[in-house]
Amino acid sequence: MTDDSEVGGGVVAASGQFTLGADLKVRRLGYGAMRLTGEGIWGPPKDADNALAVLRRAVDLGVDFIDTADSYGPYVSEELIRDALYPYRGVTVATKAGLLRTGPNKWIPCGRPDYLRQEAEMSLRRLGVETLDLFQLHRVDPHVAADEQFGLLADLQREGKVREVGLSQVSVAEIEAAGRIVDVASVQNRYNLVDRSSDDVLRHCTEHGIGFIPWAPADAGKLAEPGNAAERAAEKFGATPAQVALAWLLQRSSVMLPIPGTSSLEHLEENCGAASLELDRETV
Repeated sequence: MTDDSEVGGGVVAASGQFTLGADLKVRRLGYGAMRLTGEGIWGPPKDADNALAVLRRAVDLGVDFIDTADSYGPYVSEELIRDALYPYRGVTVATKAGLLRTGPNKWIPCGRPDYLRQEAEMSLRRLGVETLDLFQLHRVDPHVAADEQFGLLADLQREGKVREVGLSQVSVAEIEAAGRIVDVASVQNRYNLVDRSSDDVLRHCTEHGIGFIPWAPADAGKLAEPGNAAERAAEKFGATPAQVALAWLLQRSSVMLPIPGTSSLEHLEENCGAASLELDRETV
């Protein structure tokens, strides 16, 4: 699905590149497509045309890494991505499975191998591809043997249905356990200026060349509120607090791949502008 030569320039090119797994090259500032759905990450968006416009504009700005999941909607986000971007032309679409949805803002881990396989097959169909570029386990289900969940990821990769494998919201021990069964290309944990609880995971990923995809990179917009360190730095650099928060992440580690999400064209363009913002050592 990915051909680097097909993606043009755009402001995001300034973020540089990272290679996920064996040879999957992506730009280091991506886009998270969770917030394109309805309220509570449930159902369709109020304005589907706007959602499609945001996805297309992201690619125009140089984004070539789109993060989604079967549970966003559920299914709505993947469907919007296909409607907006198929046949993708150089854009990597990463998706996830492992969370059941029973209503707005409700998320229930489900790591049964038969369920994960079913969801992978359905994502292939919804996205219209033969291979998922990056398939991530959304949560390790505590009620299912972890090795069975990791083993299913390995099976999908051997079958050619998944190119690279990732994990989400995991510990170093879980990454190491998975690594004994399947090569882990990415880890997606919550991480931002005010939540560094995954510092040990980030260090592990940095040392082992595993892509680290921080979700809530701007703390769901809270870092843009007045009176915090990000705002003070933003005034110094003539930027916005969100841009400072994203630039800080990009400079934090060479394996960092932020995926700020928004349903606003204005905020999308603002976020992408962080790719060229360089903070001095004192600010960092």
